[in-house]
Amino acid sequence: MLSVLRHRIYRHLFLAQLLSLIGSGLTTVALGLLAYELAGADAGAVLGTALALKMVAYVGVAPLVGAFADRVPRKAFLVGLDLCRAGMIVFLPFVSEIWQIYLLVFLFQSFSAAFTPTFQATIPDILPEEEDYTKALSLSRLAYDLEALLSPLFASILLIFISFHWLFLGTVFGFLASALLVITVVLPRAQPTEEESSFFRRVSRGSRIYLATPRLRGLLALSFAVSSAGVMVIVNTVVFARNTLSGSEQDVALFLAAAGLGSMLVALTLRSLLESFPPRSVMLCGALVLFLALVAASFQPGYAQALLIWALIGAGGSMVQTPGGLLLKRSARKEDLPGIFATHFALSHACWLITYPAAGWLGRYLGLELTFMIMAGGVLIGGVTALLTWPREDSDVLMHEHPEVSHLHLHTHDEHHHHEHQGWEGPEPHRHPHYHAPHRHAHSFVIDSHHQIWPDRN
Repeated sequence: MLSVLRHRIYRHLFLAQLLSLIGSGLTTVALGLLAYELAGADAGAVLGTALALKMVAYVGVAPLVGAFADRVPRKAFLVGLDLCRAGMIVFLPFVSEIWQIYLLVFLFQSFSAAFTPTFQATIPDILPEEEDYTKALSLSRLAYDLEALLSPLFASILLIFISFHWLFLGTVFGFLASALLVITVVLPRAQPTEEESSFFRRVSRGSRIYLATPRLRGLLALSFAVSSAGVMVIVNTVVFARNTLSGSEQDVALFLAAAGLGSMLVALTLRSLLESFPPRSVMLCGALVLFLALVAASFQPGYAQALLIWALIGAGGSMVQTPGGLLLKRSARKEDLPGIFATHFALSHACWLITYPAAGWLGRYLGLELTFMIMAGGVLIGGVTALLTWPREDSDVLMHEHPEVSHLHLHTHDEHHHHEHQGWEGPEPHRHPHYHAPHRHAHSFVIDSHHQIWPDRN
């Protein structure tokens, strides 16, 4: 898996991602302490609102950015977003009102909602070989898990010597270092997307491609399954460990570490899993693991059994989430990848926006045992929906028919464009009226201007 780091551009981008994640992790710890300093016993409500604002930013901003990401140089865009995030963090130690936290968090997360899908859509262009890209996905999953484990530990060590306000400075350095690493590499330019007739169609292009692709509809359903299970770890671990098991703060950390360990073990073995089984099988199996783990958690397990359940939740979530990038890469042309990644980023976080409050309020009023069972129902709904919407036979090459059509759009001379020119059309890609005769053929199929409906297999 580490062999992919021999690729200089990817190595620099991976280190930039790692530093960015560490910076975000330190911000999370410092933000909680800042909320307590300003709000005292109401700090939980402040953080809950800030988390909701984060999800609103992710859901609302990502599709807008995905629609226009091809119009600016990638390197300048990513560096600018890192600098903007660093700038937002600089102001946090000086806030004195709760509303100021909300404003800065929303702006910060809006920049993150622009950065993350653009970064993700760049990796397939750098690593076009699927084997290398699979390794990159595993490394990315490991980076997220290591950040979740190490950032709180690193922050706790620093807090022995410094005030929590200085943690924000460490975050700023993390984003500045990330920007410097991106500056040191040459990134491929994003391919221009086809022009749409209106602003709405341009913004919605990514979602139209996403929702018209059966495997991606399955991915969305499985994202809901992951959020239904993962939210129990994020929201209710502290309640389970402290109240149900009468444990300590260290026990809370241990349960979170168990979930991270389960996720990392899957990330380390993902390549061999995908060599033996198709992504659909691996991801549906992950949903099944999540369902069984939540059902088991509803029966008041003991300490050791609960640690195993938390590890299984982490493992099941990783089995579903990590191969998702492969599905996105296979389901769009290069020029549409920024929009596709942005759409998935927004829709998957919309699932968390639903399940976050559900897990919190259900746990408070119905108890954890019943809440685990209800959220297991959410996993089951997501898994069954994916099973029904994502065909077992999921070949990239599909036989399909094209009707007769005359239209105008930006194009190159590929398998769909074999027409005569008069000399004024200009270099490719270019735009001019052209005609397509009706025909039937097979090739690697994705939704685009010439293929707007998935072919019927019947």
